[in-house]
Amino acid sequence: MTATITREGRTAYLVASGDLRESANREGWPTQQAMEAALSRTFEAEGWSLVRAHEFDPVKGHGFLDSQRRGMDAFLGIPQDAPVVVAETIWQYSHHVLPGLRFHRGPILTVANFSGEWPGLVGMLGLNAGLRKAGVAYSTLWSEGFDDEWFLDGLRTWMSTGRVHPDESHVRPLTAIPEGPERELGRRLADDLRRRKAIVGVFDEGCMGMYNAIIDDELLNPLGIFKERLSQSALYAEMRETSDADADAVRAWLEDAGMRFLTGDDEATELTDAQIHQQLKMYIAALRIADDFGLDAVGIQYQQGLKDLVPASDLAEGLLNDPHRPPVRSRDGSRVLWEGRMLPHFNEVDEGVAVDALLTERVWTELGFDPANTLHDIRWGEQYGDDFVWVFEISGAVPPAHLVDGYAGAVSERQRPSYFPLGGGTIKGISKPGEIVWSRVYVEAGEVRVDLGRATVVELPREETERRWAATTSQWPIMHAVLHGVTRDQMMGRHPANHVQVAYAPDAEGADRALIAKAALFAELGVPVFLCGDTPL
Repeated sequence: MTATITREGRTAYLVASGDLRESANREGWPTQQAMEAALSRTFEAEGWSLVRAHEFDPVKGHGFLDSQRRGMDAFLGIPQDAPVVVAETIWQYSHHVLPGLRFHRGPILTVANFSGEWPGLVGMLGLNAGLRKAGVAYSTLWSEGFDDEWFLDGLRTWMSTGRVHPDESHVRPLTAIPEGPERELGRRLADDLRRRKAIVGVFDEGCMGMYNAIIDDELLNPLGIFKERLSQSALYAEMRETSDADADAVRAWLEDAGMRFLTGDDEATELTDAQIHQQLKMYIAALRIADDFGLDAVGIQYQQGLKDLVPASDLAEGLLNDPHRPPVRSRDGSRVLWEGRMLPHFNEVDEGVAVDALLTERVWTELGFDPANTLHDIRWGEQYGDDFVWVFEISGAVPPAHLVDGYAGAVSERQRPSYFPLGGGTIKGISKPGEIVWSRVYVEAGEVRVDLGRATVVELPREETERRWAATTSQWPIMHAVLHGVTRDQMMGRHPANHVQVAYAPDAEGADRALIAKAALFAELGVPVFLCGDTPL
């Protein structure tokens, strides 16, 4: 396949997939304009034209594709064999462009500006993961200014050949696990899962346009995992039935544990007591519904649907993922639900996270480690000293157990109105230094797969942490992660999702043991395991 095409010559067509939330699209549009201008200059310097395939909408105040229909219509005007560039600076809903990209015959290049200000990197990784799942060939590049030699070399390769192949020299398939207690643990847990089976509760599937986050039943069920499809309307109804006294008791528990809430009086821009009250009712409601259905994990969609009814789900999500959390009793008061245990929550109903969180909780519990685990967005990163230090951040799902000083190190701040119109607080804090296992469960070539790696969470000076928060989203919890044996560009080019799963171990030896046991569990379930970077296997 060649990228020099048709009667228009050296011409590529640019599309920009956007958010479903118009406020986010409007706020991010100036950054998108600046990126497109830089890209156009780079293409022109290489003797190419970069033609925008859809227009700016003066009424909406942006030029993003903000619906599936608009995306389909935009591809009607693109020659089938022409090169296409998908340029991303903000979070994007992949289904806006996937229909057009699925059937496009020309070379596809996804591009993001390597910046933490807006989650364009995260959006691009989500789109890339969707293309992988769909079996669509694509290339991907990223840059701070679109003028560095690494980017230009990749772009020139794409222009001349139609493909850029990422460096995956750090990845190798698992071939064998030595006999030992970790392998035996994996076998035992796999046998137990297949025999007893598990249920993950999905509160409305397909959040945030993440096609990559949906695992079909035909792939999920052979692992011993089944879905309970639930409606967010049921969660909302249960919140309305939850008593004020129950929510007040949870608030008192959190404040006694040292958690702080930065509150004000303006519902539109500040975190209020009323918003927190609703968030804690959601926490209680999720546990009671999970009890009704015998769930082993739960995922709240929130961003589409509940965002117009109640404050953010983030506070509830992080509490669910921590074994040490405010007690919630059954409706009749006779039982404490999941007493002393986490109820794994998969943010944004990402079913790859559901599988990962569920299996991680079981492995870590059997090893005697704290099983609290969470996903993060692969948000951004920069060199610090001798290391490239990633900024991992996520709006929800981070348990206080991951933070320096736990609940005492947690503060709840209001979510940005452009994304969360009815507010709600987060569990903000700095992830504690330590050894972690990172992973991602995904779908490729019609099967469930998993990538596994090791990393160290490092402590940075407070002023550097504050700078990184200011460069990304200051209201969210932050993790400073140094990956073992994986460079920035290797991670960006390979990682099959916008999310990465993380779990702490007591020390490096424990993390290595946990990775081996987790790999053994997945392998026993028939899931192909890919090891990334420096690992004990």
